[in-house]
Amino acid sequence: MDNFEPRCCFDASTYTGTPDAAPTGEILPVPELIAELDSLYHSGREAQAGAFLERWRERAAQMRDWRGELSFLSELMGHYRRSGEREKALEAVKAGLGIIREHRLGETVSGATVMLNAATTMKCFGLAEDSLPYFRHVCRVYAARLDPSDYRFGGLYNNMALSCADAGEYKEAERYFRLAMGVIARCKNPENELAVTLCNLAELYDRQDPEDERIGECMEKAWEHLNAPGLPRDGYHAFTISKCAPSFDYFGYFVWAKVLKERAEKIYAGNGRGQGLL
Repeated sequence: MDNFEPRCCFDASTYTGTPDAAPTGEILPVPELIAELDSLYHSGREAQAGAFLERWRERAAQMRDWRGELSFLSELMGHYRRSGEREKALEAVKAGLGIIREHRLGETVSGATVMLNAATTMKCFGLAEDSLPYFRHVCRVYAARLDPSDYRFGGLYNNMALSCADAGEYKEAERYFRLAMGVIARCKNPENELAVTLCNLAELYDRQDPEDERIGECMEKAWEHLNAPGLPRDGYHAFTISKCAPSFDYFGYFVWAKVLKERAEKIYAGNGRGQGLL
């Protein structure tokens, strides 16, 4: 499972393309639109969120606002990953990488963040080996341009670890998972992300040795994080525990898995999912 969804609300200050490549005329208010998108996700309205993204991506393209289009393509990559729409996801990857190449954004943080999302999407749909060069490029750009404690390294390391695992590079995968947890632990309210990463690490150990005692240690720590005092039980928490519950089931923690599934459904129902909004 991937965590720390890479987000790119394009930052014009990092733009280094050709002078005539910048959008002209009307530009979409992307930050405001992303805030509206978040409200849809937090209330459990994924179907509406997808339609919202598709509509604004098309509008940005019609306006020739490539910055806005790139932002919405990046969001669509994550949306299609969650909905399992492989063809649409890889089309968004192709289009996003095309904009990055056209406007020479590969060495910018914003461009690299879209590449991170693209690589994560490739991995999700079985293209782990194809994704690794993109992950490594992002790692180089982030290392050159971001503080080592920046939260974006958490998503990079976690998702890069998943690709390494799928490619059979288990030692590298464990190293990146542990780097991810080091970054995540310094973030505000890190419990959801730490739990996801611990579930990922447990699955990595299981691939190598199903009897590895560290599997149980990871799952018990993940449970503690998901039940941390003061952790907001909001839409994002529901999304997180929905991703973690199958791992608890798989490793035999059936009671804990049941508790998490019921908690997620309760949160979603309270946010409107149970009221016919989907």
